[in-house]
Order: sequence, then C-alpha cells, then structure tokens
Amino acid sequence: MGEGTVERTLVLVKPDGVKRGLAGEILGRLERKGLKIVAARLVMVTPELAARHYAEHQAKPFYAGLVEHITSGPVLALAVEGRSAISVVRLLTGATNPQTAAPGTVRGDLAIAVTPNLIHASDAVASAEKELALFFRENDYHAYPRVDQPYL
Repeated sequence: MGEGTVERTLVLVKPDGVKRGLAGEILGRLERKGLKIVAARLVMVTPELAARHYAEHQAKPFYAGLVEHITSGPVLALAVEGRSAISVVRLLTGATNPQTAAPGTVRGDLAIAVTPNLIHASDAVASAEKELALFFRENDYHAYPRVDQPYL
C-alpha cells in the first residue's frame, strides 16, 4: 500500500488544453498514476469566477492575462482524489514555465508558454478546499472503488 493521506484536489484543464484536444491525455495521465476522478464539469469560467479563483494574484502584473485566458473557452474542472493527491498532481503538472518543466510532466511534454500552460492544480490543502468549492457542490462528488485499489 502507498503512503500518504487521501486528499482531494482541483485540476483545471485550461482552455488551451481543451481547444488543443489534450483533455483526455491529461485526464489519462492522472488516472494512470492511480488517482480517481470523483467529479468533473466542462464549464465556461466567468470573469467573476476567474476573479475569485485568482484572487491572490489580483495585484500582480500578469493578473489580466490569467483572467483573459481562463475565460477564453471551456475549462474541464476535475476533482481528483488519492494518496497525497495534491503533491502528486503538482509533480505530474510540472513547473509553471514549460521551458523549464521536466520531461514527463504535462507542461514539460505538452505546454508551449507560461500563461497558456494547459493545466491548473491546487498547491495546498487550504487552496484545494477553497478552489474545489468554487467549481463543485458536495452532491457533485461520487465515491467508488477502483478495481486496482489494493495496489494503490
């Protein structure tokens, strides 16, 4: 059995990932790692939702670009669950800058630029809880056993 507490985290396949047809590839990487998708929604992020999601960046010079990008097309919002899910997903995601992201990561293999970098993943338990609440209600989550659960 793996170590670590079972956690739930938010993953967003950003508009560039959806428009490039990479949502399935990204979702597959999460599932192949042994993580469970416990909720999913294809959504158009409104400017209001973007402002709440990126609240900690509002004073930064790149804020307007973040909001413009996240509202530019559909986003696949995923609630992902598993052992140490937050850190595992962050490792799979790769560095923010795709030019320095490790090969084998989503951004290292598939992303082209810093702002349209395909994916968002919560960075801590508190941010995961806050961000999940922006995209999902409690009745959106579905518990189920994976057939490979004994090995995870």
